[in-house]
Amino acid sequence: MRKLLAATLGVLSAIGGFVDIGDLVAASQAGARFGMAHAWVLLVGVVGICAYAEMAGRIAAVSGRAVFDLVRERLGPRVALLNLVASWLVTVITLAAELGGVALALQLATGLSYLLWVPVAAVAVWLVLWRMRFELMERVFGLAGLALLVFAVALFALPTDWAELGHGALRVSPGGETWSVYWFVAVALFASTVSPYEVFFFSSGGVEERWSAADLAHARSNVLIGFPVGGFLALSLIAVATVAYHPSGASLDTLDQVARPVLTALGGAGLAAAVLAFFAVTFGAALETGLSAAYAASQYFGWQWGKRVSPREAARFHSVLLVGLLLGVLLLMTAVDPVQLTEYMLVLSAVVLPLTYLPILVVANDRNYLGDRVNGWWTNLLGAVFLLLIVAASVAAIPLAIVTRMGR
Repeated sequence: MRKLLAATLGVLSAIGGFVDIGDLVAASQAGARFGMAHAWVLLVGVVGICAYAEMAGRIAAVSGRAVFDLVRERLGPRVALLNLVASWLVTVITLAAELGGVALALQLATGLSYLLWVPVAAVAVWLVLWRMRFELMERVFGLAGLALLVFAVALFALPTDWAELGHGALRVSPGGETWSVYWFVAVALFASTVSPYEVFFFSSGGVEERWSAADLAHARSNVLIGFPVGGFLALSLIAVATVAYHPSGASLDTLDQVARPVLTALGGAGLAAAVLAFFAVTFGAALETGLSAAYAASQYFGWQWGKRVSPREAARFHSVLLVGLLLGVLLLMTAVDPVQLTEYMLVLSAVVLPLTYLPILVVANDRNYLGDRVNGWWTNLLGAVFLLLIVAASVAAIPLAIVTRMGR
């Protein structure tokens, strides 16, 4: 029972990484503008992230090394450096967006400007990363992130036409919008479900928790339960926005608009739960993105790394982590809108996705690292099909952003 409980709590940590500020914004905007017509994107994203996170976890458990640690060794320093620069920049921008999400959640709770909360959020993230144990960090923010279930509860209190909601999920249609805008939103939502930092964090976290081949079942349970739960929560966001905003054609541009239907349905208690959920998932994602940026840089350069390792023993790892936080704060203090920053981050994330996922597929087929634990034919087929979708999203992201003026 104790092992089962530990596995379950570990699974919940995936919620904070899957339903971050990108999903809060992209899923809600998709529901408000297109109803349930993008539900299929979440399904595809969940299947894909499960496939690749399972590979990343297996790599960490069998080889005892994180994915990025093997990318340079397997693909060479030049390819790995391109991967590092692209993923690190996107991850730091994502970190800024997550810090902005934390600040916006605190603004909802207190009424004070989010700009006042940005440095407070960064200091809080640093303190948690510095002082809280890795497993406790995962469990606290994974459990708190379950408060996002309030959106699923709100559906039952709102005037929801369940039959229409179900039929809408089976339709692929732009409605009153253009197809180019529809596909831009699809790419943004897809990128939000498969953000590069997720697999870097997952495999590095496996090393931090000292997974071995004996922990493969535990690693798979984290993937096969945690990410689908995250997908369900994102689907709830789409459904609530569909019911509350889509019939009137209202736009959705702020985090408080995301929470407003919950207030209407469940009152102050529902709003409090929604604000707690926003805080938990964005704070948890800020922890993960901050660590992911430091993991990637340290693993590429061969530095000592790990949250478990003291700053004195892993000074460069902790320095990169601190620099990432400072850059995130500086970016937000320019008064850039965190929601708009999230939208641009999703486009950039879509562009660099192939650089993240191709190396994982390559390493997961290398017997020098995994022996007889390499991918089977089914996993390779699923990985290859998903990689083609990733490449298509990467190629289409910038042209769609230009043609649609960021989906406007």
